[in-house]
Amino acid sequence: MGGDDRLRLFCALRLPEVALDRIVSWQHEHLRGAGRVVVRANLHVTLAFLGSRPRDEVPAIQDELRRAAAAAGPIELEPLRYRETRTVGMLVLHDEEGHAGALAHDLHDRLERLGAYRREGREWLPHLTVVRFRERPRLRPGLPELGRFAPSDAAAYLSRLSPDRAQYHVLEAVPLGG
Repeated sequence: MGGDDRLRLFCALRLPEVALDRIVSWQHEHLRGAGRVVVRANLHVTLAFLGSRPRDEVPAIQDELRRAAAAAGPIELEPLRYRETRTVGMLVLHDEEGHAGALAHDLHDRLERLGAYRREGREWLPHLTVVRFRERPRLRPGLPELGRFAPSDAAAYLSRLSPDRAQYHVLEAVPLGG
């Protein structure tokens, strides 16, 4: 972490290497030329985007992420569908047992009590952003052949914006319970 007093932060599930390999291959096959494909190092499932936070909140945020992750049930996700918004293409993920959703809600509650997070108006949606664009390409790619996968762990991230793309740095990775 540099000398900034405020840091752009988020918490996310990290993906296992095999899943990353398959997603990257699928991106190159189905999304090339559709916009800026999200690079392998930036692929994650966001649990909570905190935005700009004071540097001195980081230890407490990491503590709450550790506690929520330790209490999580076994998470298994699988691609459900491809979806586009105005600026991104994503893989919506199926969370059959609901353990990823329970982790996200527990983390949201914990971070809200700290005053470090404000819950969004919409329900949390497990998804993986795979491409960003300025003009919606209206793609209809098939899904990557991932099957079910378990996240490797959860992490608190520092996000730094640059003209080319955001750069994400793991501040701390924590094991998942269950």
